[in-house]
Amino acid sequence: MSEDINKTINELHIYEKKVLNELAQDENATPEEISEKADLNIKSVMSAAGSLAAKGIITVNKNIEEKFSLTEAGERYSKIGLPERRILNALKEKKELAMKEIANLDDIDKKEINIAIGWLVRKHWAKINKGVVNITEIGEESVDKSGDDENLISLFTKKKELFKENLDAEMVKGLAALKDRKNLIAEDKIISHSFELNDLARDILKIGLTFEEEATQLTHEQLKDGSWKDLKYRPYDINVEFPKVYAGKGHPLRRIIDEIREIFLNMGFTEANGNVLDSAFWNFDALFQPQDHAAREMQDTFYMKNPLTCDLPDDEIVNKVATAHEDGGNTQSEGWGYDWDKDVAKQSVLRTHTTGISTKYLANNQPPMKMFSVGRVFRRETMDYKHLPEFHQVEGLVAGEDINYQNLLGILKEFYKKLGFEVRFRPAYFPYTYLSTECEVYLEEKKSWIELGGSGMFRPEVLKPLGIDTPALAFGLGIERLAMIRYDLSDIRSLYKSDIKWLRELNLEEGIKLD
Repeated sequence: MSEDINKTINELHIYEKKVLNELAQDENATPEEISEKADLNIKSVMSAAGSLAAKGIITVNKNIEEKFSLTEAGERYSKIGLPERRILNALKEKKELAMKEIANLDDIDKKEINIAIGWLVRKHWAKINKGVVNITEIGEESVDKSGDDENLISLFTKKKELFKENLDAEMVKGLAALKDRKNLIAEDKIISHSFELNDLARDILKIGLTFEEEATQLTHEQLKDGSWKDLKYRPYDINVEFPKVYAGKGHPLRRIIDEIREIFLNMGFTEANGNVLDSAFWNFDALFQPQDHAAREMQDTFYMKNPLTCDLPDDEIVNKVATAHEDGGNTQSEGWGYDWDKDVAKQSVLRTHTTGISTKYLANNQPPMKMFSVGRVFRRETMDYKHLPEFHQVEGLVAGEDINYQNLLGILKEFYKKLGFEVRFRPAYFPYTYLSTECEVYLEEKKSWIELGGSGMFRPEVLKPLGIDTPALAFGLGIERLAMIRYDLSDIRSLYKSDIKWLRELNLEEGIKLD
């Protein structure tokens, strides 16, 4: 036991020894008194006390006193009375007052009328009937009798400040009533600390403390001239608990986006970017989506007022897209059979998917090509645990002479494999692809399959107007749902909440290394 105490004493910092020594002289000494007598600043005293408490040598008590005082508005009411009291004084003689008469009272501010009437009714001093305020029996009894709140205001004029521990039951009622009003009471918390010596402290003090400056770091000169040999070094306990360090990390959603980006770059894809605001032409028309399609309605799409329209590409592409919609053009299709409207195509929208980046890329490049993009998309969704009006998609496009549906499945299977998922495919329908498929990944914990995105082979009605004569595959995959699976979230909104506790715990669980 003696050996353990000596070890504890040897590991004490000089500041800890000074604080302990002052408490040995006066156990009731305050931090401020110790600071003055030990010639330490208050921050050093509290730091040393915290360290002593962590070692079980002393106990640190935190005392909180609540102090109340009147604000400037409260001071004003202490002089002229509460507004309901002033109206009650007027009702004393007339018994009833029309609202217009109250507004004309000399000592009532118009801004106070609604507040005063509300408190008159709340205190049962008056009733309102068809715009007339009538005094009640309780009101008549209260004419010459102050309420708890008024008594407390009077007390404030004498004492200026009141502490919660000194308030009796009636004062507490008055305080609650005044705090129900705005800006009448100022509340302040005074925090103080006191220390108690534990048994371990008394055992240490019996042995005694020696005060000697200890070296915690060496200088170049000390190493050079050899003086380091004569220094006293403070021992360190390598088993002592240390605080967790929450270093800055990338947001979990950002880390998944970066992981996805790295996978596609390693698979030989080129990254492309686009604008979040674009024309309906690139977002819908170039994808062979008819202009009366349900997805283009206001309930699904954000249409912009400023700018109201966007410029269209050159007439050749626009005319070919229009023809594909109307009669199929040279795509061996019948089209949609309606009169295509250029003005509808000019409408500016917040992109509903990143596939518009793919159509622009096809128009500006020639196969062979492997492109992907990651970006935000916007839809008029009702926000709930699995839907947001703004989320992320990863878009992919591969075009070339030998590209086929098997290539599409192979690319998606490899992508999800690198993310750690088993994937399966099931048939689907999209206006701009055929064959089309949806991707589902298997969740071992839930023993179920979850749909994560759509894909397919671009239709000729998409490719030919853009000048592409080779097959092309495309896919669009949701990222937030992938993040929910990765981080075991049941509510998609959790990804966008500033929950620092969750972010810290997640970083610790993953053991992310600092860059």
